[in-house]
Amino acid sequence: MTTWDPTQYARFSGERTRPWHDLLAQVGARDPRLVVDLGCGNGPATLELAQRWPDARVVGVDSSPEMLAAAREADAAGRVEWVEADLRDWDMASLGAAPDVALTNAALQWVPGHLSILPRWVDGIAPGGWFGMQVPGNFDSPTHALMRETAVAHPRRAQLEAAAKRLGAGDPATYLQLLSAPDRLVSAWETTYLHVLDREGEQDNPVLEWVRGTGLRPVLEILTDEAERDAFLADYGARLKAAYPRTGAGVILPFRRVFTVVHVPGTGV
Repeated sequence: MTTWDPTQYARFSGERTRPWHDLLAQVGARDPRLVVDLGCGNGPATLELAQRWPDARVVGVDSSPEMLAAAREADAAGRVEWVEADLRDWDMASLGAAPDVALTNAALQWVPGHLSILPRWVDGIAPGGWFGMQVPGNFDSPTHALMRETAVAHPRRAQLEAAAKRLGAGDPATYLQLLSAPDRLVSAWETTYLHVLDREGEQDNPVLEWVRGTGLRPVLEILTDEAERDAFLADYGARLKAAYPRTGAGVILPFRRVFTVVHVPGTGV
């Protein structure tokens, strides 16, 4: 299981939460009773759900004890139920009731076989409820292609290449077709964000810092020797700086995201 660093992940919290807000804007629930955030991470988005629907029971599920510890620390009022579970094995029935809103944001790319899990989740939504998801769709972008190239050139190629390749997600059409049914309203779309990193010019390699908090984590866990890790980061970092040069605006990181929202038939919530 990948070990997460909540502090590193939070370094670009503004950019990382923009897709979440765009997803949430398409969820039309007014007064849900039960809301669940699947892959809640360090919790800021889940706490937003608790503020948006103050009368709802809100549950955050994540497999990372480090992220959940940060979430519990941020939730001083104890407003959210934080649950440690692997999404591959998590059963919606464990909630004790069908959720009116189930959301997952930038998590399913870490879940092998998530295409087989999604229909079961949507089937478990309460009548009139909503399901929404967002996943990165940037696995052919330079951030990931160059990670794989650097892994292939490394003496520990077999291990590193496998770690660099293990992420993945579908296209909008994949999720649209998977979750469509005659009595459901399903919408799917994609957006490419142009994140402007380090406008002030204070960071040597902001794209490397971005990836260190997410997609690079499995690779870094293999490179436990400090010198070996530093050598890999120097090689990969140089490739990133060439692919994402500094401009007058800052360092521009294009980032494609894939969204799907499902409205289940029934009395609105």
